[in-house]
Amino acid sequence: MNLPIPILSVLIGAIILFFGRKLFWLCVAAVGFAAGIQVAPHLMHEPTPILQLSIAIVFGFIGALLALFLQKIAIAVAGSLAGGKLAMALVAAFIAEGARYPGITFIIGGIIGAILLLSLFDWALIVMSAAVGAYLIGHTIMLPQTGATILFIGLAVLGIVVQAAAFRRRTVA
Repeated sequence: MNLPIPILSVLIGAIILFFGRKLFWLCVAAVGFAAGIQVAPHLMHEPTPILQLSIAIVFGFIGALLALFLQKIAIAVAGSLAGGKLAMALVAAFIAEGARYPGITFIIGGIIGAILLLSLFDWALIVMSAAVGAYLIGHTIMLPQTGATILFIGLAVLGIVVQAAAFRRRTVA
């Protein structure tokens, strides 16, 4: 991967990790950005880094527009994409045979993510944005599978704690 994409992933990931609930539109844009990075190789064989970055930016822009103008749809889409991606990461980390059925794993995770995000919006957004931020940061660091899983979980927990503390201060005040 070329240098700009990892740097952008880490910067956007850190913002989403700690401020995802407050910056909902950016969280959805980041999910779109991450999806664009993943989708680019499927749209064409071995895309150039500039093309991959362009596709990721377009997906992120579409996500931001959805978040600003079609919030409920954006919530469902963000929950679906984040839930699907999280399910894929968890299955890959803990269940070796789960990698056989990535489509089913993504769909089930997506449905669960969409339902959670719609029904428990603030808390689900805190958890989902922390997971997305942790993923964006963690996937740029080359670690063995166990180390990557520990890093992902540690970053996600840190993001949840920071965002929950800010959310509780806002609801108490």
